[in-house]
Amino acid sequence: MNRRKFDKRLQGDGRRPLRAALKVLSGDVATRHGADAAAQISELEAALGTARTAVDAARTASARLREALEILPQGIVFLDAEGRYVLWNEQYSKIYHRTADLFKVGARLADTLRVGVDRGDYPSAIGREEEWIADRLEQMMTPTGRHEQWLADGRCILIDERRTTDGGVIGLRIDITELKEREASFRLLFEANPVPMYVVAQAGKAILSANAAAREHYGYPGDEMIGRPVQCLHAAESHAHVDELYSPAPGILRDQYWSHLKRDGSKIEVAIFSQAIVHERAAAVLVAAVDITERRRAEAQVAYLAHHDALTGLANRARHLDHAAELLSVIAHDGGIGASLCIGLDNFKAVNETMGQAAGDLLLQAVARRINQTLRQDAKAARLGGDEFGIIMPGVADVEEISAVAKRLIEVISRPYMIQGQPIVIGASIGIAVAPGDGDEADKLMKNASLALSQVKQRGKGSYRYFEADMNARAQARRKLEQDLRLAIEMGGLDVHYQPLVSLTTGHTVAAEALVRWLHPERGYVSPVEFIPIAEESGLITRLGDFVLRRACHDAMAWPEHMRVAVNISPVQFRGVDVCGMVHAALEASGLAPERLELEITESLFLDRSNVVLDTLDALRRLGTRIAMDDFGTGYSSLGYLCSFPFDKIKIDRSFVSGICGNVEKQAVVRAIVGLGDTLGKTITAEGIETDAELACLRHIGCEQGQGFLFSKARPQADMLAFLTKRKPSKRVA
Repeated sequence: MNRRKFDKRLQGDGRRPLRAALKVLSGDVATRHGADAAAQISELEAALGTARTAVDAARTASARLREALEILPQGIVFLDAEGRYVLWNEQYSKIYHRTADLFKVGARLADTLRVGVDRGDYPSAIGREEEWIADRLEQMMTPTGRHEQWLADGRCILIDERRTTDGGVIGLRIDITELKEREASFRLLFEANPVPMYVVAQAGKAILSANAAAREHYGYPGDEMIGRPVQCLHAAESHAHVDELYSPAPGILRDQYWSHLKRDGSKIEVAIFSQAIVHERAAAVLVAAVDITERRRAEAQVAYLAHHDALTGLANRARHLDHAAELLSVIAHDGGIGASLCIGLDNFKAVNETMGQAAGDLLLQAVARRINQTLRQDAKAARLGGDEFGIIMPGVADVEEISAVAKRLIEVISRPYMIQGQPIVIGASIGIAVAPGDGDEADKLMKNASLALSQVKQRGKGSYRYFEADMNARAQARRKLEQDLRLAIEMGGLDVHYQPLVSLTTGHTVAAEALVRWLHPERGYVSPVEFIPIAEESGLITRLGDFVLRRACHDAMAWPEHMRVAVNISPVQFRGVDVCGMVHAALEASGLAPERLELEITESLFLDRSNVVLDTLDALRRLGTRIAMDDFGTGYSSLGYLCSFPFDKIKIDRSFVSGICGNVEKQAVVRAIVGLGDTLGKTITAEGIETDAELACLRHIGCEQGQGFLFSKARPQADMLAFLTKRKPSKRVA
């Protein structure tokens, strides 16, 4: 074949010129030199085809490798045995973006490092540039593990490098800046946290770390706490639960408190909050130990007050009711008789008025001691409130035994007392109801004993009397008062006055309590203490309560918008009355915002433990009104009630406020209630503040709001508006 024809055939297959050339050459050789030479050329052509396929496969694999490297979130770099760049991904360039312009195949890493040092990219190299570069290259060529590198822009890079079989280096770069920031935040929150915190190894249960608060709280100076077994913090009785507490997923052990030991051996109660963590690459547990010793003492005190009278230590009215129910249950099962005695102190009011509240309290305590010392062991005494005491006597042989006890009590109580250095003589009157004849229900038995006491006092005091079925004189008087009250409600003979509630911090009036007033045409003003119980017993409380609620909402619209109005809701209104509908109607009629209405309920409401009460309170809260527990601590208080419904406010009864300055026990009780309010996020209001000294004491304890004659008596609406207009924050509370 001549050269021109060869070139022409070669050009016909331009996509693969070498293969085309061989094909043309093979045909020409076959023509000139025979089949053997042509076969050799064909074999060469096949070998070249195979090589071409291998090259294409290698190129495909290389492209896929490059694609895989670019997908990775970490920076990747390949260096040859002389530290020259071979391959790197985009993330690597982004990490070292200040020197990325120098990255080229064959460029030396040492050169890019030196430029970066000159540009100030590596803060740790400042002042020791050459030494730093040499150390860095040494780390790269003889890697011993991961290390961190801080860049000038504040980022921290984790470097992990490995040598390849041909002497090169594969390097991994991970931006761990966020991780380092979280670690720094954790260290700050851990070490500077005021809550004692420590870290315990899951394996071996040794203390690995402790913050300053823990070291100080437990009494371990320096690092003395570190390395000790965590059992050193636990009382012996809780050692068996250590593995449970410091397990891999401990969480919060609810409803459990732990006894811990300080270094000096003193015990404290703590609530443990724990979380599994990794500490220096080892499984561990982070523990926060909240010291609740004082809180538990306060809770115990408040729980005690739920069933006991704070002043005398005797059972309170609620517990007395339980004792009466227990008596009737035993009698119903075993037979026999028992008795309920209601004791009223004669001339006690005169002592209070002439010598003061403190002397009266001391006298009540002395009477309580004498009653306890007089009774046999199975009899149960209680203070029912004011100057009244109650006694439940089980297993009585006959009424003569009851009479003997009553006589003995009158004689013992009537002996002279020495109070504040002065001799005092009082008397006692006792009403007696015999079970089961005088009452087969606890409240009925107690009421009949109280009715008998009323008859004794009307006849001259200083004696005892048994309940009789024809004791209706008092009942007749109550019926007459009920008729007059019904007429007053129908004819508009009632009015509503308002007593301000004051912030003890700012002195501003923040609310006012609505108090119903009745000016009787013959008797003058009738105390609510007298006619409210009649309204409750007769069913008039529904209409009376609706009247007060509507009037209060209407009048409050004329007050400053920040002020709330507090309205008392009787427990009787929750029975058979749509309280929520009544409140909603009053708000709609007046236009008052629901959040400005505060509904006060007493703890006696919870004697009825039905879901109706809680459902109604929940509905009122959803309506937007606030709920306050009134007269807290006077007879039915219990922590359980505070847990069963989220009250917004707790009002401390005036009995705890009166004379608080000189009464350490009252201060402790009020402090406990204020602390409980802080813990539960509830406003605390003290009722019955009458002196500057009481105010100062309550402010010192931390009570938020106050109410009482020191600030203002209850006023009609017109006077209330004038009071709000003229009054400035008192210097007493500024």
